[in-house]
Amino acid sequence: MPRTTLTLDPIAAHEPREIDDQEHDAAVLAPIVDRDGEQHLLFTRRADHLGEHPGQMSFPGGGAEPVDETILETALREANEEIGLEPAEAEVVGRLDDIRTVTEYAVTPFVARVPDREYERDDSEVAEIVLLPLSGILDPANYEYERRDHPYYGDIVIHYFHVDGYTVWGATGRILVQLLELATEFEPPERVGRSE
Repeated sequence: MPRTTLTLDPIAAHEPREIDDQEHDAAVLAPIVDRDGEQHLLFTRRADHLGEHPGQMSFPGGGAEPVDETILETALREANEEIGLEPAEAEVVGRLDDIRTVTEYAVTPFVARVPDREYERDDSEVAEIVLLPLSGILDPANYEYERRDHPYYGDIVIHYFHVDGYTVWGATGRILVQLLELATEFEPPERVGRSE
């Protein structure tokens, strides 16, 4: 039976690949919540009326603003706006590789431990705050992937994690794959790139 806990030291030690050739910068926070003796990851389900990625599962985050002195500040500010997480509550563990999105963003993901408490969603951006158990995310029966021929990036892999009636995929799925690769025994299919 594969272990179903995150080993965070490899995330802390990871030297992230940075992307600086996109039109926009953004950051997300991948929050880890310990609940009932099990680790969970906190996701938001984006509001259905949003112009980009409506209804999709994502980590709290968004675009950089002039007020942000660092890209980490972007992640913490956005998490505060979207779910009411106070920056001081986030114990940032480390940073994952930047990824490109189809909307011309370079997204910087951070991983953090956060308290197990009720969070307050921003109704204008977030339809639902969802905690998904790590055991469900790592269950092979809940994972699938498909290959697609992207007009710019060529052969790419799309990851799907189906847990408790929710599906994590797209850019969030790519971020999740690297988090799992570093912190668990999860092994994605061959030729999986996160920059596509």
